[in-house]
Amino acid sequence: MARQTDALEEAAKKRILILDGAMGTMIQKHQLDEADYRGSQYANWHCDVKGNNDLLAITQAGIIKQIHLEYLAAGADIIETNTFNATTISMADYDMQELSRDINLQAAKLAREAADEFTEKTPEKPRFVAGVIGPTSRTASISPDVNDPGKRNVHFDELVAAYRESTLALIEGKVDLILVETIFDTLNAKAAVFAVEEVFEALGISLPIMISGTITDASGRTLSGQTSEAFYYSMRHVNPFSIGLNCALGPDLLRQYVAEISRVAECRVSAHPNAGLPNEFGEYDMEADELAEHLQEWAESGLVNILGGCCGSTPAHIKQVAEAVDGLQARTLPEIEVKMRLSGLEPFVH
Repeated sequence: MARQTDALEEAAKKRILILDGAMGTMIQKHQLDEADYRGSQYANWHCDVKGNNDLLAITQAGIIKQIHLEYLAAGADIIETNTFNATTISMADYDMQELSRDINLQAAKLAREAADEFTEKTPEKPRFVAGVIGPTSRTASISPDVNDPGKRNVHFDELVAAYRESTLALIEGKVDLILVETIFDTLNAKAAVFAVEEVFEALGISLPIMISGTITDASGRTLSGQTSEAFYYSMRHVNPFSIGLNCALGPDLLRQYVAEISRVAECRVSAHPNAGLPNEFGEYDMEADELAEHLQEWAESGLVNILGGCCGSTPAHIKQVAEAVDGLQARTLPEIEVKMRLSGLEPFVH
């Protein structure tokens, strides 16, 4: 693991690293039905499981691995495990919370196999696996009941327990780094990194951690109300490998918030925006060349160290992004003046 971490650090010094694109978008292209999701393993499951994309790591392993291979062939340096909703909390939607560990482990193994196949072909360009920990389907900061502001449908310790189980399985599956992504509630993210660091301590290891929040709308804030600068200050104690933003917005609308993080972050900055905003059918219309044009400008402006795609992006998008930023210099880590930097919904620097 230490050797892989060194290789990742070395690669990040040389160039802008390419993250893969949307797993869900690629799964949708296969038009799987209920029987496909169940597979032979869960043919008699007592409730519907269609839509449980993470389960496909077990029931349709060939499809998931092929998607990883397509992104690697497109130029991705880092591929993400198919585990965005694989925590016990999110799996409870399908009454499959007991399968969380198995899903995370199998998904990590599939991504590991795919990455290793490409590393073997091009040892000079090693490929890495990011173990994905999603935000869960619950929020620790916001009441689900408008009439009861103090009500919560999940608590910090419950989140920690769920994230701990996922992290252990991802590490057992030999991921190279942990990616806490699409963070809409910073308290959820704090529970995630607390759990990750607990696992690191228990196992006597340490892996790089990527953190990626999501700005939910034109307010420029996360769902729990923080600006992107305040979000960074809330998470900087983790000393992450990178911090950045993904999802919710297309590159045109996301740029200003990526620039805000780039201005203040002492670590690397990542971004994987959606391929535009969804149309009236919930589909994403931004073509690969347009996404690549936007992200090339971000790279030329020195904003980023890691680039990829979120909802609506495909291997074609990632291929054009990789080609567009090839040879461009990654963002230089700035010298940030030492000050007291606090955060509520807004940043406070003194």
